Amino acid sequence: MSKKNEDKIEEKSLVEDIPAILPILPLRDIVIFPYMIFPVLVGREQSIKAANYSLENSKYIFLATQKKSNLDEPKKSDIYSEGTIAKIVQILKLPNGLLKILVDGVLHGKIIDFTERKEFFEAEVETIISLPENDHEMNALIRQMVHLFKEYVKINRNIPTEAISAFDSIEEPDRKLFYAAANINQSIDAKQKILQKFTLKEQYYEIIALLNSEIDILKIEKEIDNKVQDNIAKTQRKFIIQEQIKILQDELGEEDEGSPEYLKLKEKIKKAKMPKIANEKAIEELNKLKKIPSLSPEFTVIRNYLDWLVDVPWYKKSNDNLNIKHVQNILDEDHFGLEKPKERIIEHIAVLNLVQQMRGQILCFVGPPGVGKTSLGRSIARALGREFVRISLAGVRHEAEIRGHRRTYIGSMPGKIIQAMKRATTINPVILLDEIDKLSADFRGDPSSAMLEVLDPEQNNTFQDHYLEVDYDLSQVMFITTANVRYSIPLPLQDRMEIIELSGYLEYDKIEIAKRHIIPKQIKSNGLESKKVHFLDSAIKKIITHYTREAGVRNLERELASVCRKLAKEIVVQESGKTKIAKKKEIKVDDSGIEKYLGVSRFKNTKFDKADRVGSITGLAWTSVGGEILIVDVSVMSGSEKLIMTGQIGNVMKESAQAALSYLRSNSKKLKLEDNFFKGKEIHIHLPEGAIPKDGPSAGVAMSLAMLSAISGIPTNGDVAMTGEITLRGKVLAIGGLTEKLLAAKRNEIKTVLIPKDNEVDLKEIQSTVKDGLNIIPISTIDEAIPIVFGKLFNKTKVKPKSRKPRAK
Repeated sequence: MSKKNEDKIEEKSLVEDIPAILPILPLRDIVIFPYMIFPVLVGREQSIKAANYSLENSKYIFLATQKKSNLDEPKKSDIYSEGTIAKIVQILKLPNGLLKILVDGVLHGKIIDFTERKEFFEAEVETIISLPENDHEMNALIRQMVHLFKEYVKINRNIPTEAISAFDSIEEPDRKLFYAAANINQSIDAKQKILQKFTLKEQYYEIIALLNSEIDILKIEKEIDNKVQDNIAKTQRKFIIQEQIKILQDELGEEDEGSPEYLKLKEKIKKAKMPKIANEKAIEELNKLKKIPSLSPEFTVIRNYLDWLVDVPWYKKSNDNLNIKHVQNILDEDHFGLEKPKERIIEHIAVLNLVQQMRGQILCFVGPPGVGKTSLGRSIARALGREFVRISLAGVRHEAEIRGHRRTYIGSMPGKIIQAMKRATTINPVILLDEIDKLSADFRGDPSSAMLEVLDPEQNNTFQDHYLEVDYDLSQVMFITTANVRYSIPLPLQDRMEIIELSGYLEYDKIEIAKRHIIPKQIKSNGLESKKVHFLDSAIKKIITHYTREAGVRNLERELASVCRKLAKEIVVQESGKTKIAKKKEIKVDDSGIEKYLGVSRFKNTKFDKADRVGSITGLAWTSVGGEILIVDVSVMSGSEKLIMTGQIGNVMKESAQAALSYLRSNSKKLKLEDNFFKGKEIHIHLPEGAIPKDGPSAGVAMSLAMLSAISGIPTNGDVAMTGEITLRGKVLAIGGLTEKLLAAKRNEIKTVLIPKDNEVDLKEIQSTVKDGLNIIPISTIDEAIPIVFGKLFNKTKVKPKSRKPRAK
């Protein structure tokens, strides 16, 4: 009898022994094929019941794989229909409660229908027997599969070579197929596809496709691995050869010329013309670099250090244009007004003409936003013919941002000063340190302390950055700093700088700046050069008075840009319309045009109320955006002898009000007031615009006279404004921001301004255009202010304190 017939008889007898209905054992992450013996761990309660039932009865069980392995309690629909009929060979109970079942795959099977059993899955199973066809196609498929499987085993490191011997010993085509399928490292879904084919040919085609796919992937993996290994081997070989060459050169006493990169760096160091100490440091680091492997992290650190050392300028210097007329023309061309800083620059040029060399000058421009501090620095650089670099110091809170980080830190680099020098490429640029008053200190250090060396002409010729570790000469740099407020700059820094105050612009100045600089710039930016756009002075004035409220011209430029954009839109819409509109010779923007383009006025230009009022005085205040008038209102009412202050008033101003009240009480006889004027009264001081914080001592005079007016009932002169700090003896002390305060008075058409006598000397520094039309009266005591504010109304009779009477119903 032939082998084929024997197998057929054996399988037929097996089918007769296997019950038609079998318990189902769902499997996770594994597919068990026929003719394979395999251990299975069982832990689920229903699986344990199914295994025990099978062992007690026929010992046959159906092994089917779950579609999703993460399901702990699969349903009937979660189990593949195709699987393997197996016989339980052995069951071993483990200490942890699991069962280890050794199963022997017998035949290929398929679930026909599940039974109603609830303890475990049970189903009617159909046995699938596929005998090989003896034809050329089948023989070719077997031969192809055998060849591919052997190649797969040779490439795959995870399968032992003994698998080929075991594979060769199998003769039956179906057993060969399932043995190969069991040893392929593929997904559950891919292996399940073999069991879902019911003829041997279809199964062979499926496994051949799987093997081809796996072999291609393994070849790519091997190719990648070989490339990686080759690169590692080349690097190691290069390193070993380099080390051998070094040892041989040391033995022979010869020097290596080095790699092209090394030679290039050496040439750069030579061309840099560094000072002796810096050059020695660079050569020392270069020699270290030569001995360090290029893959070492230290190599990159040293290479970056040398790049910084050679890129920073050491000798290259730009030639200054010392022609005073040229410098004056450039400064006038770029800026209108600003005579004081311009004069200081001209003086600097004049000195350079005589001495040719002088220590770097440090100028500090202090003024409100938008008055041209930053642009003036750029203009100075252009006038001198020097490189210009701007460094923003706003928000700098770490000392290392100025001095640099030490090279021990990962990602370290020089500070802002050395970085600026690299960008400048010369040793004598103009460096603008913008917003120096915004420097802030924290637990990591105080950057303003690091600035002391930078801004000291006696020290900055040996400035040392923590990263470079060598002295760097900053003495030829022209440093210019800018700030909005002087008191925010640390005093040691102020001591090292020449401070130049830039006051706010008058209305006339703003109109001229708009006509000369802003409007031409915006016309060009918005493509209106060919349209002949012309702004009338009245239109510019309307923007200044009704749409902006500032000391500078930043918002003015913003509003003019808005008008130009709307003009551009209007022109494009007209030109693209169906009916062509005749081109105008000139587009004039007047008052009505401003309202059309910018909408309703943001600021009502109501004239300041200069009527005589009781208990109300006009003070003058300084803000970071310029000067403002400060109304001080006082009311006296019945109460418990206390002073009430409202309007977001700071501590200094509260103390000033208390001092003013104490002065009035202690000098009541001299001021012709009742001795007990405060008895049974409350005095309420209010400063309008309560949302804006207010502080400072300069409102002392205004509060004193406002209280005097409210207590005496005598009205004050509404055309008088004042500023000054008061003492308990009635003396008036000096204040700051005089120019801005005078500008505020002028804007509000106030004619008379009282200032402290000590500030009289400051009037010489203020432009005549600011003082014109103002009657400025210096006072040294409150007594001198009383006749000016009250006039002849302040009689010599004693005045009883006034209080508000209830209004009649």
